[in-house]
Amino acid sequence: MKEKQGGFLISKIKAIGGRRFDRILQEKKIDAFNGAQGKILYVLWQGGRMTVTEISEKSGLAKTTLTAMLARMRGQGLIVMEENPHDKRSAVVSLTQKAADLKEEYQAVSKEIESIYYRGFSDAETEQFEGYLRRILRNLEDKDE
Repeated sequence: MKEKQGGFLISKIKAIGGRRFDRILQEKKIDAFNGAQGKILYVLWQGGRMTVTEISEKSGLAKTTLTAMLARMRGQGLIVMEENPHDKRSAVVSLTQKAADLKEEYQAVSKEIESIYYRGFSDAETEQFEGYLRRILRNLEDKDE
């Protein structure tokens, strides 16, 4: 049986895709955020105010990585961090108007990278492929394994 390379291929796609995303940002002269920060912005655009733990769970970023990124984003005026009224040990993160205004630009870049990812795929193939990815993600998230 041929050696399975799914994990390797996914890692390589993530690395190359991230570089390509950042290159598109540069080409469009978007310097308000980078690709990694885009993940955090995307999660917050979808969910509104969230704790660092919630952002970590939804983005897949480790809390240690996230903490440094959020500090940088706060310095850039993209987010506001406030004390969580329900748990004094955690902070609630929300977007500033500056970040809210970037959503359209982010979506345009996402559409462009999506067209690169799925070039030559039919709608059915794309749907099937994403179904497989969701299954792999569920397998990885399964805490009972």
